[in-house]
Amino acid sequence: MANLTLTASNQALAWLFGLSATGPSGTLKVALVTANGTASAAGTEVAGGSYARQDLTVAAPTGGATSNAAEITFAGMPACTVVGVEVWDSAGSPVRFWFGAVDTPRTVTAGDDVRFAAGELDFTLS
Repeated sequence: MANLTLTASNQALAWLFGLSATGPSGTLKVALVTANGTASAAGTEVAGGSYARQDLTVAAPTGGATSNAAEITFAGMPACTVVGVEVWDSAGSPVRFWFGAVDTPRTVTAGDDVRFAAGELDFTLS
């Protein structure tokens, strides 16, 4: 996934040029979507079942890239087809920072789990 939202792009530039020292608020969360978003609009997030956004921890970046440091599990999913993921902070009014399509859409049966192995979600800047 190499798609920063406009909000994240603006924050990164502000940090890089010394205009801001702040970053995302709270724990970063991974959301699953059934329709991908764009740089300025969120995708259609999964709803139903026991679905909830999951915490994201990442490895130390190298070469302009990082990935999820631990497995991420979404338990008790509703029936749906997951086509992408988004990364949000956990502020009172959450802010979306990253979005991207999964390599292969995942068709999920009600009650199934969706897992991303450690290192499966890649984040790069170029």
